[in-house]
Amino acid sequence: MSHTKLMLEPILERLFAYMTAERHSGNWGMDIGHWDWVPGVGIISILDYGQATGRDKAVDYVLEWVERNKQQAEGIKVINSMAPYAVFPGLYRRTQNSWFLEKAGEIAGWMLETAPRTREGALEHTVTEAAKFPEQVWADTVYMAVLFLARQAGLTGERRIAEAALEQTLLHLRLLQDEQTGLLFHGWNSLAGNHMSAVRWARANAWITLAVPQIVAEIKELTGIPGELYNRYDRLAAGLRSCQAEDGLWHTVLDRPEYYKETSGSAGIACGFIRGVQSGMLDPSYLTSAEQALGAILPLITDEGEVKGVSAGTPVMPSAEAYNEIAVYPALYGQGLVMQLLAQTLSQKSNGQPNVTTVRKAGK
Repeated sequence: MSHTKLMLEPILERLFAYMTAERHSGNWGMDIGHWDWVPGVGIISILDYGQATGRDKAVDYVLEWVERNKQQAEGIKVINSMAPYAVFPGLYRRTQNSWFLEKAGEIAGWMLETAPRTREGALEHTVTEAAKFPEQVWADTVYMAVLFLARQAGLTGERRIAEAALEQTLLHLRLLQDEQTGLLFHGWNSLAGNHMSAVRWARANAWITLAVPQIVAEIKELTGIPGELYNRYDRLAAGLRSCQAEDGLWHTVLDRPEYYKETSGSAGIACGFIRGVQSGMLDPSYLTSAEQALGAILPLITDEGEVKGVSAGTPVMPSAEAYNEIAVYPALYGQGLVMQLLAQTLSQKSNGQPNVTTVRKAGK
């Protein structure tokens, strides 16, 4: 089935309206009025929607959101609270407001010089909640923090920031990738030297699948992209395609087909495939997988704009079974990842595709 502009634009409008409704105040998953990763992914997605479709009201909403919430960001410096800063380079380009540039420079400096790291040099995953994960590396970090670094490098042309983004991307891939399947484990414990429960969780794989093509696109003119990164991303994408369910979704634990299928991870993976093709990192055949996923996700969006089948916020769990017991409810990251999938589908259909071989040679 071909998903047309006429079909997708009204759905995007409903998603946007549902995400920004004031009635969600106080609801952890849907309250957009605070500074953390959950609203951060929502805001990143709304800006992506606005830029991909030319919806000025979406971009204006992001500008207003930053103005309303920026005071909450003061003093909160953990990896998960970095997510909203990913919109700052785009907002600076839009407005030329020097505050965005200065604040983004301050945050990039914190990440490069002060943020806690593991013994391997990877950013330690830190959160706003009263919980600590010493020397743990989580896939989530690449989307929540490294994507911002890459965008900041792309804006300013600072080679050291680009090199830091590349280093962190490679470190996370090396530490998290299962050499047998190409899939990613949710986390790595540097103290113990293991992957903890060693679960190949769908949304963890989605964060990196979606982030890496965007990171490469931002930094490839500033620093050489080694073949290892392309090879690891190839293997990740191939592993994901091999465990896609017949209906187009992915199971919350990728290699457990008896476990429930999860919408946000499926949307993030599918959108990552589109981004991968757009950037020249993946063969265009991956668009078929993305189209299948989109076809399965659209019926999970209600007339009101709520996305069904989204799992709750999930730390590294003690077992694969524990992931299957995570509750399912609406959340801004689920709404946002679906929004990005629809927006990038429209963008891909209108812009056509690059030549994969040409782009890869340019990046090495």
